[in-house]
Amino acid sequence: MKLKDILSCVNAKLVCGEEHLEDDIKRGFASDLMSDVLTILEDDIILITGLSNVQAIRTAEMSDIKNILLTRNKKPSPAMIEMANDFSISLSYTSYSLFRVSGLLYHAGLKPVY
Repeated sequence: MKLKDILSCVNAKLVCGEEHLEDDIKRGFASDLMSDVLTILEDDIILITGLSNVQAIRTAEMSDIKNILLTRNKKPSPAMIEMANDFSISLSYTSYSLFRVSGLLYHAGLKPVY
């Protein structure tokens, strides 16, 4: 799935990282535990999380994740946006819950990491 299709599917707003809209995302991983994210060894994934702080950006960067979707209408802070831009990570948010986003994307064909 293209990032732009994922964002449309879950009514998300892109905050930064427009250059990633055509990224082909093969899998999704939903977690608020960044220690779990660090165990992921997949490429071309999107991190779906309700954790809205710079730790999510740092963890994504360490895990080579280029796309983050925040849930529960958590809007990224200016510090998050600046860091995401520095690391070339797309950052978006939706008002939907983590559970709803995961279900919608799975139904649309996005594969899980596990």
